[in-house]
Amino acid sequence: MGAPDARGVLNHRLERLRTRLTAAGGQNIRIVAVTKGHTPATVSAAIAAGCHDIGESYAQELCQKNPALRTCGDQRPQVHFIGGLQRNKIRKIAEIVDIWQSIDRYSLGQELAQRSPHARVLVQVAISDEESKRGCATNAVPELVDKLTQLNLRVIGLMGIGPIGTPEEARPAFRQLRQLVDQLGLKECSMGMTNDLEVAVQEGSTMVRVGTDLFGPRPPRVPKQAIFADG
Repeated sequence: MGAPDARGVLNHRLERLRTRLTAAGGQNIRIVAVTKGHTPATVSAAIAAGCHDIGESYAQELCQKNPALRTCGDQRPQVHFIGGLQRNKIRKIAEIVDIWQSIDRYSLGQELAQRSPHARVLVQVAISDEESKRGCATNAVPELVDKLTQLNLRVIGLMGIGPIGTPEEARPAFRQLRQLVDQLGLKECSMGMTNDLEVAVQEGSTMVRVGTDLFGPRPPRVPKQAIFADG
């Protein structure tokens, strides 16, 4: 995405993605452009192409890309943190993140409430049985939402990662997450990525997290210092 025609390529991919969403019935779906593993130049190109929401998974990468966010003035997107969190990571990026999509336990809420009072958060829910995917157990979500609210955090919705498999196999998990959003009277339901976004939209997603369909595959095993070489 550092090539001279990067903006044109990205414009085309963004339009193609919007066509996919519209065909699935989600013309008003919020697109979170996931730039993890890509360069700061990719972030700048995404913003120039009209991406209003940027998603990052790694605190160190986000800190390195922050200058690109600072220089975009009125075009600055909403920054979503979508990766696994520890309390020390919150301290590093509290002033950069606008929406925290991966709060899955009370201790993280406590730290966030100290560092960023009234922050907007989504509770990450374990809608898959895969141990590698974090999340609050579904039966514990109402209590966690209540406790985070008592900390004066703004719980605006839930987030979930679909199970590995075909898109259709993710449908029951997405449906369960949407039902939980509705039961709790929340607004946002963040579910669906490049491979399963149509099913997610059909089941009531309000925002999808898309990286590959916009930016192509992440470079495999790229050293951290190389990731930011063109920034």
